[in-house]
Amino acid sequence: MRTVVWFSCGACSTLALEYALKECGNVVAVYCDTGGEHPDNQRYLQDVENRYGIKAIRLKNGKYKDHFDVYEKTKFLISPQGARCTGELKKRLRYEFQLPDDIHIFGYSADEKHRAERLNSTFPELTCYYPLITHGITKKEAIGYLWRQGLELPVMYKMGYKNNNCIGCVKGGMGYWNKIKRDFPEQFNRMAKIERELNIKINKVFLDELKGMEGNYQAEMITCDFTCQNISEVK
Repeated sequence: MRTVVWFSCGACSTLALEYALKECGNVVAVYCDTGGEHPDNQRYLQDVENRYGIKAIRLKNGKYKDHFDVYEKTKFLISPQGARCTGELKKRLRYEFQLPDDIHIFGYSADEKHRAERLNSTFPELTCYYPLITHGITKKEAIGYLWRQGLELPVMYKMGYKNNNCIGCVKGGMGYWNKIKRDFPEQFNRMAKIERELNIKINKVFLDELKGMEGNYQAEMITCDFTCQNISEVK
């Protein structure tokens, strides 16, 4: 029996890994490389490996370079069931890697219980454990703990992003995309071009029509997890 920690290079999954190493046996850390995250994540992944004395298993879908490549090749962005990129770059990899008796550990925090409940209802066949929820630790507390421990957090947190997702997440609101436009113009322009080519808006206006003051990033919530895209819809 394996204890599989789905490590995302985020603060919460890092602390979930620490709890798993303390509380569980035969721990395997697995990182799904989407190809679209900040390059600093590779530095952070190595720092985490060195800190805990482990070697994470890296999974990647060789069919796609990154999340933009998924959009361009599948001609699909997002639906009420979620984003195609998650299904191709994360969920498909989990299905191929997991074993029936695995214990799956996810880094949902105490303020994300709804995400854990959704995952449980979506995948009732999985045995899951959420250390941060069990121990009542919020995302803010997890970040603070790692900072006090001297672990240099990923660049995206330092830049003011609430999550360490791909740069240019299709689920982002107008405030998020205005921030991406300022911080990462290349990714912004690529997403704006894809929108026009597919004639699909991920928000109420096309990105190239977005005004600089539209949206409120601090009030927006972006999540990227295994419940985002039903694997049955990924062809």
